[in-house]
Amino acid sequence: MAAELSAAPILSTPAEHVFEYAVASPEPEAQSAPKSDDELRELYEIVRTAKEVRQGGWKRIALQFPDHMLRDGPRVVQLLNTELESLQQAANPSSVNERIYILADTSYSACCVDEIAAEHVDADVVVHYGRSCLSPTSRLPVIYVFTHHTLDHDETVTAFEKQYPDKDTKAMLMADVTYHDHIPTLASELHARGYTNLLSTAIVHNPTGAIPNRKLVHPSEATDITIAASDLKSYSIFHISTPPTALLLALSSRVQDLHIHPTSGTISSFSAPTFSTSRLLGRRYARLLTLASAGIIGILVNTLSVANYLSSVDSLRARIAAAGKKSYTVVVGKLNPAKLANFAEVDGWVVVGCWESGLVEDDAGFYRPVVTPFELEVALVGDDKRVWGGEWWGGIEALTGAGDGDGKEERNGEMENGEGDDRVEEEEYDEEEESAPPEFDLRTGKLVSHSRPMRSNGAARAKGKVKVNREGQKESSEGHEKSSSALALRPKAELATVNGVVSPGAEYLRSRRTWQGLGSDYVMEESTTIEEGRSGVARGYTVGEAAERR
Repeated sequence: MAAELSAAPILSTPAEHVFEYAVASPEPEAQSAPKSDDELRELYEIVRTAKEVRQGGWKRIALQFPDHMLRDGPRVVQLLNTELESLQQAANPSSVNERIYILADTSYSACCVDEIAAEHVDADVVVHYGRSCLSPTSRLPVIYVFTHHTLDHDETVTAFEKQYPDKDTKAMLMADVTYHDHIPTLASELHARGYTNLLSTAIVHNPTGAIPNRKLVHPSEATDITIAASDLKSYSIFHISTPPTALLLALSSRVQDLHIHPTSGTISSFSAPTFSTSRLLGRRYARLLTLASAGIIGILVNTLSVANYLSSVDSLRARIAAAGKKSYTVVVGKLNPAKLANFAEVDGWVVVGCWESGLVEDDAGFYRPVVTPFELEVALVGDDKRVWGGEWWGGIEALTGAGDGDGKEERNGEMENGEGDDRVEEEEYDEEEESAPPEFDLRTGKLVSHSRPMRSNGAARAKGKVKVNREGQKESSEGHEKSSSALALRPKAELATVNGVVSPGAEYLRSRRTWQGLGSDYVMEESTTIEEGRSGVARGYTVGEAAERR
């Protein structure tokens, strides 16, 4: 008989190891009194949305709300249906009525358009409500409704004059997208009061611009103005409403200083002098130094909607492989420490997402550092060449392409020939790799022996002059096919391999993970009979032989 278990298997988690999460305070809008129909019409721009839907000829409309606006969803649908019906009666079309769906839970960040959820209902268009990162989408057309919020103009003008008493100050007036409709009026009034060097901003869909998603406009002439990046350093920004941290870091690294004017939707005021933003950037630099000595880097795909996310993943894989490191790609939804802690073998993570969601706060409680693609590029540069001038970016939009443009990319020590011919590329490895100087963690000063595990594999295979043909098969220099071995040797260690390629993840599982699977925590004295279990779907399971008689 099987031995009786005297305690729970080690599969269970001790109470003291349970993750704790900080519950975010509810948005002020979620605590306010219910709004009237007229207020909802103005807030969610019902009339404009209905006109754009009718002009586009879309029949299946998906509405995407941030969490704190979801409670208004049913009423917005009613108001939008009423407005569409009135437009239909006025035009008397022969087409059928539109169908509207509410996307109740976003797959990734609320600032991005959730095309995946919209495709589940076969939507023709997505109406995105609230603030947005304005990252380009890849599948569906989008109607952006930033929502309209009230703002005390007199109080804002007074705050601006108090912050900049010198009317010759070079300043830019900027606001979060949810308050941007107040910018033209405020800019005209401040210009009339003598601020001749004041510039205002207008929304554009260009996250990689000098000012993300903004163009500069002269308040009185209403003409576009182009300023060199070096000249931006002489300007100050007066920002209405607290921006996300990613935008704060991007702006602070490009302008002279940044003042944030709080609104009724923000909990407290926030001022970002040069000193505090320099500390934030310094903390980010310290985080990326950890990735410089990492052997295994995880690529977190945190979006499936941003236009170039697939090419960015390929570029990151190639860069990580060229540095001799191993990469694993993981697709996740909303990030939290518990998800990433499942991959204990990963030394650090890089996020593939929009320029806002790519930034993970240092104090978010993650087990390993999580950096942006821009920060990873800095980390992969050699210690003798790594220079950071203070610039910063959060997303994949500024990621430069990998490779030399000839269709080939290097991944995990192997060359992939993308030209479609029968040419053979010989793998080249540095014979002096084994005698390379030691590497140290710049944060702790400790010696690091696993920062480039794929280079160790390359050095071992270089002795056989391995080649890779069109089918991906390895051949020796004599033309004989070389079979893969179970292990690749390195000094004082053995590395686990998968299909002849070093797998640091498998090595970690074999040597460092204490739990090897269900049932590994106790010994079975006698084998038991294996019986067929239940099959089918939840509404009607069948057990064993009953399934065969049906």
